[in-house]
Amino acid sequence: GVKGGSWTVLQLVEALGSCLENTDPRTRGRGIQLLSQVLLQCYSLLQEKEVLHLVLFYENRLQDHHLVIPSVLQGLRALSMCDVLSPGLAVSVLKAIFQEVHVQSLLQLDRHTVYSIITNFMGTREEELKGLGADFTFGFIQVMDGEKDPRNLLVAFQIVRDLIAKNYTLGPFVEELFEVTSCYFPIDFSPPPNDPHGIQREDLILSLRAVLASTPQFAEFLLPLLIEKMDSDLQSAKLDSLQTLTACCAIYGQKELQEFLPSLWSSLRREVFQTASEKVEAECLATLHALSACLSRSVLSSDTEDLLDSFLSSILQDCRHHLCEPDMKLVWPSAKLLQAAAGASLRAYHRVTSNVLPLLLEQYTKHPQSSQRRTILEMLLGFLELQQKWGHMEEDESSLLSLRAPVCSVVFSALSDPSVQLQLVGIRALTVLGSLQGFLSPSNLELVVDHLIHLALREEDSQSSEAAMEAAGSLAPIYPDVFSGRMVPRLEEELQSEREEESCSLQQRCLQALAAVSTHTSIVRETVPVLLQRLRKVQKGSEARNARDVVSVCQSLHRVALQCQQDAEGCWYYHQAVVPCLLAMALQAAMQESTHPLLGKALLEEEVLAAMVPVISAATTHLSPELAAQSVSHIVPLFLDGEVSFLPQNSFPCSFQPFEDGECLEAQRRLVALLMAFVCSLPRSVAIPQQDRLLRELLALSCSCNCPFTATTAAKCFAGLVNKHQAGQQLDEILQLAVNRMEPGLAEGPRRTQALTLLLWVTKALVLRYHPLSTRLTDKLLDLLGDMELGPAAADGFSLLMAESPDVLHKGCHADVRIMFRQRFFTDNVPKLVQGFHAAGPDVKANYLKGLSHVLNHLPKPVLVTELPTLLSLLLEALSCSDCVVQLSTLSCLQPLLLEAPQIMSLHVDTLVTKFLSLTSSPTMAVRIAALRCAHALTSLPTTVLLPYKARVIRALAKPLDDKKRLVRKEAVAARGEWFLLGSPGR
Repeated sequence: GVKGGSWTVLQLVEALGSCLENTDPRTRGRGIQLLSQVLLQCYSLLQEKEVLHLVLFYENRLQDHHLVIPSVLQGLRALSMCDVLSPGLAVSVLKAIFQEVHVQSLLQLDRHTVYSIITNFMGTREEELKGLGADFTFGFIQVMDGEKDPRNLLVAFQIVRDLIAKNYTLGPFVEELFEVTSCYFPIDFSPPPNDPHGIQREDLILSLRAVLASTPQFAEFLLPLLIEKMDSDLQSAKLDSLQTLTACCAIYGQKELQEFLPSLWSSLRREVFQTASEKVEAECLATLHALSACLSRSVLSSDTEDLLDSFLSSILQDCRHHLCEPDMKLVWPSAKLLQAAAGASLRAYHRVTSNVLPLLLEQYTKHPQSSQRRTILEMLLGFLELQQKWGHMEEDESSLLSLRAPVCSVVFSALSDPSVQLQLVGIRALTVLGSLQGFLSPSNLELVVDHLIHLALREEDSQSSEAAMEAAGSLAPIYPDVFSGRMVPRLEEELQSEREEESCSLQQRCLQALAAVSTHTSIVRETVPVLLQRLRKVQKGSEARNARDVVSVCQSLHRVALQCQQDAEGCWYYHQAVVPCLLAMALQAAMQESTHPLLGKALLEEEVLAAMVPVISAATTHLSPELAAQSVSHIVPLFLDGEVSFLPQNSFPCSFQPFEDGECLEAQRRLVALLMAFVCSLPRSVAIPQQDRLLRELLALSCSCNCPFTATTAAKCFAGLVNKHQAGQQLDEILQLAVNRMEPGLAEGPRRTQALTLLLWVTKALVLRYHPLSTRLTDKLLDLLGDMELGPAAADGFSLLMAESPDVLHKGCHADVRIMFRQRFFTDNVPKLVQGFHAAGPDVKANYLKGLSHVLNHLPKPVLVTELPTLLSLLLEALSCSDCVVQLSTLSCLQPLLLEAPQIMSLHVDTLVTKFLSLTSSPTMAVRIAALRCAHALTSLPTTVLLPYKARVIRALAKPLDDKKRLVRKEAVAARGEWFLLGSPGR
């Protein structure tokens, strides 16, 4: 009635008169309850006069019987949300509540109602409440005092935060407000199981921390409390205290901290020197950093003490002497403390490093052992890394610049040391020094490059060599002229020198170093011609290791391509320089195949073409659509029409016709791999000229070619284009054509394997994009599992469908890959696999198991866990299969499930133990290793389930301890050790 306007609230009050005036408090309570429920739904409809009368009525009722109070508070909560509340009424209501209601004697819900009333008024009547002055703060302190419920505490803490943040008057009640909130510190709350409210301990910790760290007025009370709790035996209390102190430093100044700095430093130092907990150490260092930053922010006047200076002096006094003992356990804690303090500000950094760096340089000279020098240099490196935060160094303010010569001397000596570990730290230090703008002089830079070249090429240990190459890659963009002028020519010279006794490994390293240093466009323009020249040299030779050399060059070119991808100019230069050159060399080799069988033969080998594919792909994926369209207009006509005019050195002995028939063209057909690398990496928005013709040619080649490599490549290229092809009639026609070619080929004839390969790749292309035809093709694949000849290969095809493909049909080459395609494939096809398994004859059952294990192996584990109960019996049956691929795939599927679904797996523990132990004697090493890992993972099941099997497993695992393969023995030791510890105290 009130909502519809047929009743006013005052009429409702009159109608409830007999209830509201009844002598029985329960009856009065029911009347007020009804009125309050109406108000909670209709408060927005009330008039100002009605609100005034209702407020007076409800205030008066606060003096009523305690049974009535909860309903009165609900009514006041409704009125606190009214927009038409007259000035002064909010204050009046709160005064009445503070005076008449003993809040902490109420139930949780009613206390929550009081907090809601206060929150509502603070949100809408802030100025009125501030007019109460400190009385409002005192009233709230009385309301909150003694609160225990976490739901209410979250609201109460928010009110305190608002009191402080909105500058309500605290008056003489600062300490009382601190006491009423700090009594909960540190929070000790564990939510009950199945808690419907979802309040976590962390919620309360953060909410209370926000209160305690909200005002410097709490500092004199809070800091002693935090120091006391930092000395607690409870790690959680230590961590909470440290995190709270760190938060406080953001708003404190010198005045608040001054009195407590000695005690704070003493506690922090003790914790870092003595703690066994990495968490506590990390929080102590963060707190020290915050304290140093806080003191750094303070503005100094001429008559005040520089607290930062005296604080850092204390730290230096307690830590500096430990740096002289690189073999003692306090050396690293001391270095970390100094670095934490120094990293807070430039002023702190200069104060600490001016004292510490000369000492470390002196200690490096004093200690001749490599292990000691490594420790000292790692400490020095920590301080050098801090300098990176401050950017460019000024001569007059940098203690580091004044030490340029000894620092460089120490780092260069580390690079020349025989200890690999010291070299590695030296290389890291070199990288940092190079990143400090203005630190390295031109002569030092030349020395840096010389050291990096020596380490990259001559150092026996591969770790140092790789680290030196990485360092060169990091520094090259900062000093491109130095590296292109000094390093690239040296590497080119080494590459051309053919010292037979060392040339193979040296040439390999030169190629890797050329790629590593190509991290700037100007350097790429120097290194790419060198790498391509190397390829041409190999093409003309006829040594047995040519293929290996070409693969090495291609790997280097691939790395350069990846490093160019984010730079549009470098990417286009690379594409124009490399792709036509690779195509020209491959064409030359293919055309010479019939006349000069040895010349350029290396470029046509499968492993070499496979190495060229990622080079061309990486050079294409990041091209802009405009540049990609420019490139595709040359490359597609090259393969379809033999249009070679855009290639360098384009005088070929015969025409290029890779899609024509003829045995002499077999070498040319292999180059379809390079076409695949290019067209399958183009952005989807780039139109491919003569696409329909190209697809038909690829389809024909994939079905008719006798060379498995060429047929597979053509099938992949066809699939890559189909996946990106715009939906419509043209796509439907080409797919129908493919089906018409595949089905007869699969049925009979000499090229069933080629037809299966094409089926697999086209199915994958369509499954990824959710094309309707994918279901029909998948069903065809399922039917082939029952084929005696093609069944095993069809089963392995399920791995191809589910796995990430490295060269085509992945997101990196812009393929159309829908989200959760694996889950969808699983849902649609696993029931069919299971059904087919049960219906299949004994000769082909293994094919269904193999297909199933491949699907499950690539499925996200959370999805697999939910389906586990229905599939586990089949997986256990798969372990009995004699096919080692099925065994291996099933074991790799079961291992994570033992960790993620222990309750379900426990139900089958007897079968699992028997199967795993049996497979530890498999003739296949990979199966033995996987079985031992599963036996190891079994220990994650409930101990009570496993104890009956403990002795049996330990006995059985003694045999693989003597396995002839080291990797098997290693897994056996780990698994048996866990089973020995099963049931031990603390496990």
